[in-house]
Amino acid sequence: MNFHRISRITGCIVIALLMLTACQHPSEECLSVAFTGDVLLDRGVRQQIQKKGIEHLFESVTPLFRSLDATVINLECPVTSVRSPLHKKYIFRAEPIWAEALAQAGITHATMANNHTMDQGRSGLTDTYHHLLSAGITPIGYGETASESCQPILIQKKKIKVVLYNSVMLPLENWVYLENSPGVCQQPIEELEAEIRNFKRQNPESYVIVVLHWGVEYQRLPTLSQRKGAHLLIRAGADAIIGHHPHIIQQEEYYEGKPIFYSLGNFVFDQRKPETSQSVIVQLNLTTTKCSVKLHPVVIKHCKPELQ
Repeated sequence: MNFHRISRITGCIVIALLMLTACQHPSEECLSVAFTGDVLLDRGVRQQIQKKGIEHLFESVTPLFRSLDATVINLECPVTSVRSPLHKKYIFRAEPIWAEALAQAGITHATMANNHTMDQGRSGLTDTYHHLLSAGITPIGYGETASESCQPILIQKKKIKVVLYNSVMLPLENWVYLENSPGVCQQPIEELEAEIRNFKRQNPESYVIVVLHWGVEYQRLPTLSQRKGAHLLIRAGADAIIGHHPHIIQQEEYYEGKPIFYSLGNFVFDQRKPETSQSVIVQLNLTTTKCSVKLHPVVIKHCKPELQ
């Protein structure tokens, strides 16, 4: 299995089959990738970690994650010892040592283009990137410059190639966009569309998966602009779209046969309302010719995701 940062790549035709696995024959080569919603390691979750340990939080999902080729979480907090909080309403921070436990749970990738990884400022953001790398987790959506932060990440297994794009579509509270300084990807839909179209043209046999932090919190349905943007990315060549930020599961959609998950909800989180305690892991099984989808329903109890 190879994980790389690359500058260009794209995907092949995907047939999305709900609740089926692509690898039905042992001889068929398959790349399996799971995606989760928001992972918060502070506030109420910190209290649970102090009581029972961070490994306890992941014990239900670890066997699944370790059985797959890759698992991608949305990291909803900086992982740093730096204390340089931005002036904003909600400010989070996780302990650097916890990154190793994430890797031990089978987590291989973490998206950083969201509205919380910069909670401890630019130095905390950069520190998070290095702590993830040291733990063996590949960060997505971060770079030393704005351009670098939007470069996709390649996951490859023999002839099967998947590239992951990650961008945050929300205004970032008290965060200054600097083109030549470390930051997270804030690429708008129109620019992503052009990147993906160009990538697909050059790499027609690679898959493209777009992970977006977007939407309206606690709303069951995506906005019209989200749907239009998602359709635009699919027409450009994206093979699947994964979303998060609303803290609840939003209705999924299949457009031109390609899956769009507007929001997977929370994953490791301390919110207690019934709708914020429902989650789903999306598993994509990719062969050289097709992509299938398997959904793993999750209920969050005392901050801990439990497979149903």
